Amino acid sequence: MTSPEDVEAMNTQPTPAPSIPQDHRVSLAVDIGGSFTDVVLMTGAHYHSVKVPTTPHAPEEGVMQGVREILAVTATPFDKLDLFILGTTLATNALIERKGARTALLTTAGFRDSLEIGTESRFAQYDIFLEKPTPLVERRLRLGIPERVNAQGQVLVPLDEQAVVDLVPVLRAEQIESLAICFLHSYVNPAHERRAAEILKEYLPDLWITLSSEVCPEIREYERASTTCANAYVQPSVARALLSLRAGVQAAGMRCPFYLMTSSGAIATLEQGARHPVRLIESGPAGGAILAQQIAEQCGFRRALSFDMGGTTAKICFVDDYRPQLSRSFEFDRKYRFMKGSGLPIRIPVIEMVEIGAGGGSIARIDHLDRIQVGPESAVSDPGPACFGRGGKHPTVTDANCVLGLLDPRRFASGKVHLEPQLAHDAVVRDLGRLMGDEATPGAHAITEIVAENMANAARVHAVELGKAVQDYSMIAFGGAAPLHAARLASKLGIRHVVIPHAASVGSAIGFLWAPVAYQAVRSQHQRLQAMDTDAINTLLHGMHEEALAAVQEAAPTGSRLTVERVAYARYIGQGHEIPIELPEGLLDSDSGEAIRERFEAHYRELYGMAVPNVGLEVMTWTVTVSTVPDTRAGTGGVSAASKASASRLRTMIDTSGEIRPIEVPEYEREDLSPGTRLTGPALVAEDQTTTVIPHTFSAWTDSFGCLHLEHHANLS
Repeated sequence: MTSPEDVEAMNTQPTPAPSIPQDHRVSLAVDIGGSFTDVVLMTGAHYHSVKVPTTPHAPEEGVMQGVREILAVTATPFDKLDLFILGTTLATNALIERKGARTALLTTAGFRDSLEIGTESRFAQYDIFLEKPTPLVERRLRLGIPERVNAQGQVLVPLDEQAVVDLVPVLRAEQIESLAICFLHSYVNPAHERRAAEILKEYLPDLWITLSSEVCPEIREYERASTTCANAYVQPSVARALLSLRAGVQAAGMRCPFYLMTSSGAIATLEQGARHPVRLIESGPAGGAILAQQIAEQCGFRRALSFDMGGTTAKICFVDDYRPQLSRSFEFDRKYRFMKGSGLPIRIPVIEMVEIGAGGGSIARIDHLDRIQVGPESAVSDPGPACFGRGGKHPTVTDANCVLGLLDPRRFASGKVHLEPQLAHDAVVRDLGRLMGDEATPGAHAITEIVAENMANAARVHAVELGKAVQDYSMIAFGGAAPLHAARLASKLGIRHVVIPHAASVGSAIGFLWAPVAYQAVRSQHQRLQAMDTDAINTLLHGMHEEALAAVQEAAPTGSRLTVERVAYARYIGQGHEIPIELPEGLLDSDSGEAIRERFEAHYRELYGMAVPNVGLEVMTWTVTVSTVPDTRAGTGGVSAASKASASRLRTMIDTSGEIRPIEVPEYEREDLSPGTRLTGPALVAEDQTTTVIPHTFSAWTDSFGCLHLEHHANLS
């Protein structure tokens, strides 16, 4: 069994990163999704992909199955791989399903209820039945210790070391596997946290310990404690699974470094992921945002909307000026689907996106008000949608698409899943027939229309929250289900241009291969701009730069170009929240305050339409991010001449644009579409792992990068 000592031993011996020209590197990326595990092998600019059903009981089994399959197809030995990158749902599933370690919290005496109290805000002000998220650590396992440090880091009450020792029999009796330590103001002075961990390690060497001063050294007690508990809760299972998977691929002959995708869209070492698995929670969706960023840059879209729809969920992210929207925090396990504050907060660097329970496996049902609802419950991969023939009884989005004739039963998921349309038909009639009649097609149409409206509504709300006009964006759609629904979603949002990348069904895994190696160091240190201690800040920033640089050098190929971004989170004095401001280059001096103020006011006006005169500024938190500069295939993706393609066959599908009726439409093979090929809807473009629907209101063309562009040529409805 893997112990904390095993992880610590790994940390002292980081795997050297390869120094191989990009055009010759053989890279493997794996994205473990809720329904399918995607595997992509890239050699230079050429890649191959496979999909295999995810094995929820043991995700590493699905990974090994997919890896062996793609290596066999490409005749690539394990020992010829130069790079392995994994995006995993291990941490996400452990949190959502509440299947993490038995965890306790050690905190300052009198503050154990901070997890319960939260910020005292009510996310649904007038809901008398308000259901708050349940903390990961139950109250009796939240243990207080006499100690106290003030906001300046001065010790007011020394750590009671004997009280720490007295907890040893308690932790043993409660069979605690993992411990979160979060003392008041430890982000300024972590000495008490570190000493408490040293004492407990002497008596309990197998205990996993997470320090808040390491995983989240920032102000805001509730968010810091919540993040620390989340890391402690998932660390044992995630670390063991990662090490088990690495041992498996190494036993099979793989000798290359093993890296992980993080929630911020950057690559980290397996050792870093084992220390801070909380940073992996949104790793899969983050890879999709990186793919959208690269496609936007190739196509010259300064404003792009990333739309990732797989088997379990759909994710939407705005990409402005070729950079995904970033955030310092997010919530998980929301009690109310789209309501901020109804989940448990986690403060880590993360690509900001809205996640909707609307994937191919989302289950449709009739609720108590006789309305058809779709999701967020999902059939996932086991048993899967009814049409999989594995025991699923309820209709899903995939079943609806099967009934509408949009899926080829013989080649779904590259032929690994043979669809049974009759089972889909029966499930729709059985569960929705009371409202929609004995015909399956009206029910199937209702499912696809409702799921499209759910996604459109979530995108509209997200756009309003960020102050963006969604109709000004181009959509980049990927994931196994996105090409089926992208055009309809774009029509609802008023978007006229949709791009379906090559191998869109495994888009997130491809994004892993384009992601930079990066690390963000963060510290909270309060400074008022008018009396800023520049020496103290320069010392702080230098230490953070060294920390981030060392972390990146563990994983980055030798000789990589690096960029450094320094950000201050500032606010008007007395406000409750900050906005990020990029700091001037070089050492800060007496003139830097004015430059920071000018940047703050410009950004504040951009966000809120005005600046507040005659009010001082204060900085609460500082970040330093060191990142490699990833290679990007430059160009516009345009073509010089138009050509026509021949349809491989005619397919019967259900037309839902007016009267619901069967029609015959041409079906084209994606691999037969050369650059410049132009198509007119209605039509289908088929490939082994997905199908693109081109409605009658759209035309399509292919570019030199293999992307399929859909353009609206009629009035939007």
